[in-house]
Amino acid sequence: MLKTLLRLGFTKGFEICRFASPGVKSRTLMKTLYLLRHAKSSWDDPAQTDFERPLNGRGLKAAPFMGELMAKKGFEPSVIVSSTAIRAKTTAELVKNAGSFSAEIIFEKSIYEASPNALRQVVYETDNAHASALLVGHNPGIEGFIHYLTGQLEPMPTAALAVIEMNIKKWREINDGCGKLLDVYRPKELTS
Repeated sequence: MLKTLLRLGFTKGFEICRFASPGVKSRTLMKTLYLLRHAKSSWDDPAQTDFERPLNGRGLKAAPFMGELMAKKGFEPSVIVSSTAIRAKTTAELVKNAGSFSAEIIFEKSIYEASPNALRQVVYETDNAHASALLVGHNPGIEGFIHYLTGQLEPMPTAALAVIEMNIKKWREINDGCGKLLDVYRPKELTS
């Protein structure tokens, strides 16, 4: 049945990447990683720590916009893993709600101020039952992680989403250069 649905173009909910060469019966199911930088945050209260900063008005609009965009494009993560910083948590929740995603949100404190290697470790620990994952984090880690996975340097302004096809069957196989950057969506470019 899956083969028939794919042949007819029905891929929503399935993370299908490459089939084997013609004549080869096996196929490879790959993982998809969505990397989202948190939406724009507020600097209005100088007494707040960086960790406590909430989203500002622009961020409160951009996060649901990106959730709706993901849903329209058929990008449905099976799990969402977010930094515990207030601006990232709020972004993850708004994206999930606006996209009507059923995915569980897991809040992971190691994503805050994470290096690309720390982000690699978070993805490495993802349950293989998940064909796709949305990681909500911060710069410069997100940009560095894209470079680590794909070899490409991409600017990731607030609320930007990178879609990466991972040439792996299991999250634990994540390594340098295992991803192909399919696209980057930046809210400012999409709404102007």
